Amino acid sequence: MQEVSEVSINSCPLRAVTDRRTFSWRTVFFGFMRSRRHTHRREVDDDVIFLDWHHPWLFFLATGTMLLSCADAFLTLQLLNGGMVEANPVMRAAMSQSTLVFTSTKLALTAFGILVLVYLAKSHFLNRFRTGLLLTVMFSGYCCLVCYELVNLFAMM
Repeated sequence: MQEVSEVSINSCPLRAVTDRRTFSWRTVFFGFMRSRRHTHRREVDDDVIFLDWHHPWLFFLATGTMLLSCADAFLTLQLLNGGMVEANPVMRAAMSQSTLVFTSTKLALTAFGILVLVYLAKSHFLNRFRTGLLLTVMFSGYCCLVCYELVNLFAMM
């Protein structure tokens, strides 16, 4: 049996002072721009739905939906001040608490829904269509809702 010899610490080359694994916004930017896994490596992995990289269209949809949700909250408050009634019972209950509860609940629920839809964007819903399509539908619905609220707001003026 061979004897294992210990390697002295002095025989190892010196490492750089800065640790290359430190986190910064540069890390986030280059990780986004140069992410490595855009597709699956093998055909066997086609069932795996989680990748390092999502299409930029999903970023547009997620950001746009969140901005439209903020616009919806603002326009809803303006319309409620003008005499309209909140149709959503969950948001009506939140509005009865306070404006802060209403806006934080609305934005938190929207953000959670967006997060789940982006995370599952490559999965198939009911084995028919990708879940990312639901994010497109959600974005389109918010566009229609904000347009409806703007029309009502201009009609009140």
